[in-house]
Amino acid sequence: MNTVRNRWLLFWSLAAVWLLYAGGCRPSDPEPATPPAPGYELTVPRNFPAPKFTFGENPITKDGVELGRFLFFDPRLSSSGTIACGTCHRQLFAFADHGHDKSHGVNDRRGERNTPALQNLAFMPDFMWDGGVTHIDFSPLNAIQNPAEMDETVASILDKLKNTPAYKPKFRAAFGNDSITSQRMLRALSQFMGLMVSSNSKYDNYVRGENGIALNGSETAGLRLFQQKCASCHATDLFTDHSFRNNGLDATPADLGRERITNNPADRGKFRVPSLRNVERTSPYMHDGRFVTLNDVLNHYASEVKDSPTLDPLLKQNGRLGIPLTAQEKQDIIAFLKTLTDPSFLVDKRFADPIGTANQR
Repeated sequence: MNTVRNRWLLFWSLAAVWLLYAGGCRPSDPEPATPPAPGYELTVPRNFPAPKFTFGENPITKDGVELGRFLFFDPRLSSSGTIACGTCHRQLFAFADHGHDKSHGVNDRRGERNTPALQNLAFMPDFMWDGGVTHIDFSPLNAIQNPAEMDETVASILDKLKNTPAYKPKFRAAFGNDSITSQRMLRALSQFMGLMVSSNSKYDNYVRGENGIALNGSETAGLRLFQQKCASCHATDLFTDHSFRNNGLDATPADLGRERITNNPADRGKFRVPSLRNVERTSPYMHDGRFVTLNDVLNHYASEVKDSPTLDPLLKQNGRLGIPLTAQEKQDIIAFLKTLTDPSFLVDKRFADPIGTANQR
């Protein structure tokens, strides 16, 4: 009963936000004041597939990204004035929340799921662990309106922004005048998050033949094993096929996962296949943050997979659950996974906290 009630609350909440969002869309709105500056265009790395969002109606500009950056790290977006998007999405950890199994919100309330990393969002068809958000513009609303996270309303945020003098010139620079609307707020956040492309890891340099980078013996063995045992789900150089799968965490899933969105029992316990980029830095792992180390994760797949009616068929073959892995194979796969760390992304000044308080907890 509570699930049904919560679903209707979410429906009406999103409907109200859509009205606010649509109300901010006026044909007379001028184009952004400045053309894209170097480094502020969405570029597709040579080894990446095509993006899902091209920002044709919301072109990425330096001023738009700068506005989005201030909004992302501004705790005014929460009801308590203490929690920003950047409080849980921390740059040094690929915008995940290292050390916290589940999200921590206003008044130290605990969310239901692990905070996902934010990277390469323009290449994703939908968002959240269950795919419940299908457009990048609306992805921030999941945290903003969640009572266990930021617990705020869009209308209240707009009032606060309008009463903060520093924001009017930022909106003017980004959108041509100082009108502060929900559409512009969400679009600025989308520009900022859409520019978060992580594509400069050791693996990227190796696969693109750049900078004379080569993998060592263990990393090469790990890549070969990964392609044999992991790449069916963690596909392409995004290292995800964007599907939703039950990976055998529980025989009776407490969190219904994708079923919450589809109401289809066949989706019970299924969650997004996450990208493995920067995975070395995004601990803890899984939708509920139950595993602390990469070795814990591989131990799960090797010997701890639980059977259930919706278990992914790839984890139930030839009468065996899971993926056979020796101790050496685990070590080599982890060595390869560490080549997916992109140090430049973790310190890129375009994505850094301009306020200096969002990550203090």
